[in-house]
Amino acid sequence: MTNRWWIYQSERFPLATHGLLIAVFSFCALTFSSLLRGHAALPQATGLLVAFVSALLFFLQLRIADEFKDHWEDSRYRPYRPVPRGLVTLRELGMIAIAGALVQLGLALYLKSELVPLLMIIWIYMFLMLREFFVHRWLKAHPFAYMCSHMLIMPLITAYITACDWLVEDAIPPPALLWFLAVSFFTGIVLEIGRKIRAPHDEEFGVETYSALWGPRNAVIAWFGAFLMAFAVGLVAAERIGLGRPFVATLGVMTVVTLLSGWQFVRQPLTRRAKALEHVSGMGALLIYLSLGAMPLVLSS
Repeated sequence: MTNRWWIYQSERFPLATHGLLIAVFSFCALTFSSLLRGHAALPQATGLLVAFVSALLFFLQLRIADEFKDHWEDSRYRPYRPVPRGLVTLRELGMIAIAGALVQLGLALYLKSELVPLLMIIWIYMFLMLREFFVHRWLKAHPFAYMCSHMLIMPLITAYITACDWLVEDAIPPPALLWFLAVSFFTGIVLEIGRKIRAPHDEEFGVETYSALWGPRNAVIAWFGAFLMAFAVGLVAAERIGLGRPFVATLGVMTVVTLLSGWQFVRQPLTRRAKALEHVSGMGALLIYLSLGAMPLVLSS
C-alpha cells in the first residue's frame, strides 16, 4: 500500500521538487505581501505553515483533477500512467482530494475564518476547470485559451496565500499585490509550456504537447515570451518594494540562460534539450520568487 503511493507521487506529483518550489513560493508570497505593508521581517511560523500546506494541497488537488479530467485520454493513449494501469484508482484519489479540502478548511478556520470565502472561490474554480468550463470542445480547439483559462487558478491561489499575511493582520490588500499575482500567472505559463515541449521523436500519438500543437519553434517562442512577461511584471513588482535594479541584475542572467536553452532546442530538438527547458523553467520561477521575497530580506539585514 505504502509503496504504490510512493510510486504514484514519484511519477505524478514528486514531493521533493514540487515541495521545494511550493515552499519558496509560499514564503516569498507572504514576505512580499508583508513588504508592501512596510514590514521587512520573516513571516510568522503559523501563517507560513498554513500557507505552505494549503498551497501543497491545492496543487495536489489540481493533479488529481487532471486524473479525472484526462482519464479517457489516458486510458486510450497513455495506459502506462498510474490510474490506467491500476496502480491507484480514481475513487482513492478523490478521497485524498476531499481529505485535503478538509485539512485546508481546518487550517483556514484556525488561522482566520475570513479565509474560508477565498478558499471556496478556489474550490469553485477548480470544479469549473474539472468540467472545462462546460465548453470542452471549444477549449480543445483553442489551446491558448485553454491554457490561459486554466492558468488563472494561479493568481487565485496566490491571493489566498498572501491573504495569510494581510488578511490575518486585518489589513487591506495592497494594490501593488496585483503585480505579484501577475507574476504567478506568467511563471505558471512558463512552467506549463516548459514541461510540455518534447523532441519530435518523443511525441506520442494522442498526447497534446505544445511542441506538437504549435511546432517546436513556435512553442519555444511562446515559452520564452511567457518568461519575458514574467520578468516584466516581476520588475514592476520589484520596483514597488524598491528593488528594481537588484531584480534586473539577478534575472538578467537567467534571461540569457533561458534564451540560450530555447535556441539550442530549436537548433537541435533533442530529448535532453527538451528536459533542459523544463529544468530552466523551474529555475526561472524559483529565481523570480526568491528575488521578490527572500532577496529583500537579505538586503535589508
